[in-house]
Amino acid sequence: MEPEVDSASSSLEAAANGTGRPSAEEVEIPVPWGIVAGKWWGSRLKQPILALHGWQDNAGTFDRLCPLLPADIPILSIDLPGHGKSSHYPKGMHYYIFWDGIALIRRIVKYYAWEKVTLLGHSLGGALSFMYAAAFPDEVEAFISIDIAGPPARDHRKQAANLGDSIDRFLRYETLPESKTPCYSYDDAIDVVLAAYDGSVDLQSVEVLMRRGMAPAPAHLGREGFHFSRDLRLKVSLMGMLSLEQVVAHAERIKCRVLNIRAVPGMHFDNLEYYPSVVEAMRKSASELVYLEIEGTHHIQLVNPERISQPITDFLLADRK
Repeated sequence: MEPEVDSASSSLEAAANGTGRPSAEEVEIPVPWGIVAGKWWGSRLKQPILALHGWQDNAGTFDRLCPLLPADIPILSIDLPGHGKSSHYPKGMHYYIFWDGIALIRRIVKYYAWEKVTLLGHSLGGALSFMYAAAFPDEVEAFISIDIAGPPARDHRKQAANLGDSIDRFLRYETLPESKTPCYSYDDAIDVVLAAYDGSVDLQSVEVLMRRGMAPAPAHLGREGFHFSRDLRLKVSLMGMLSLEQVVAHAERIKCRVLNIRAVPGMHFDNLEYYPSVVEAMRKSASELVYLEIEGTHHIQLVNPERISQPITDFLLADRK
């Protein structure tokens, strides 16, 4: 029997009750193209930390970390547009993820009328936290970034060479008939994702992500099985990337407290100067910068959350002293 993908209460969330943190509540935030879906951990009467996942992941990326953090600190973990349960962009729109994400965070801040925010991000989500803190330096209390310093610095010559192919791929994905959407058995889908992450996640982590990352095949297609819920156009969303000089320029605008957790070996970055250069630029401008290297894969928050939960807790509680 195949597991229920969209279960209202996962075993992990049930286990969270033993830590004192209530199970997460599903939320929907209206946006002009539909909704942004999310999971709100903790009290709805207090402003939460806004948590942002990585590219092609979803809000479930924090399911194993949130129960280990202080129960009295709410966390709102969202699915970025085109991911998880959030609406896809309308046809004709492209995802420029490092730029769209800043506007999305701003929409959420305005929707809840927050004056200052604390952000928690993994990978893409950490880069978005970085960019938002640079764009609105007086409106961010702190941000925690897991295994990324800022948007990865790219070789613009390579980007120029790949631009035409990226545009053609985008148009192919956009016009792909729904009938061509791949469907898998539950086990086959899990195997596909496990292979795609190439050792960054384990089987249990994939099953956590796929609670939001796949859905039953639409009934009108007359097919059994599951399809991935993310927008195919996300595969060609890495245009409009920044050079190292641009990333450093943004780092120099950051004023808030920063906790940067670098997983070791973590994710490989083509530009070897990228990580230390961005961290050092932030160190000069941020009110506080804590940089830690902790053994783990790129998805350390999902595979080994116990390794980073205490440093994150210490960082969050230090501001209360």
